[in-house]
Amino acid sequence: MKQIAFLILIIFVKMNSSQISDTDIPQTIIALEKEALEKWNQGDPSGYLDLSADDVTYFDPSIEQRLDGLDNLRKYYEPIKGQINISEYEMINPKVTATKEMAVLTFNLHSYKADTVYKWNCTEVYRLESDGQWKIVQTHWSNYIKP
Repeated sequence: MKQIAFLILIIFVKMNSSQISDTDIPQTIIALEKEALEKWNQGDPSGYLDLSADDVTYFDPSIEQRLDGLDNLRKYYEPIKGQINISEYEMINPKVTATKEMAVLTFNLHSYKADTVYKWNCTEVYRLESDGQWKIVQTHWSNYIKP
């Protein structure tokens, strides 16, 4: 009985993922990213942690080497919980290039805190998991944007 239920679940997930149109994927990915950013801007990294796959890889300018795995990303984010307070942000020119199972999101981010603007470049690689959820498998942030 469990095998039959499992097979039905697999068929359902495959049917649903095959029904996603090319326009739905970019909208979905951008919405997921914005939701995570909203939490991040209030000092809550859980949006990105929940969105990251177990085998996520991560780069940003403050680390010397790539971080591998969700546990390492969780440890990296722990000290900054509650430390970020961004009043406003702009996701500029987001672009998603996708297949049915992978998507690459690139965008510029302007984050505003008082009179300061922080400018970032971001690339996120998403993978459609077997449960039908999009998860980040690779993140790359850089903050050296030429004026």
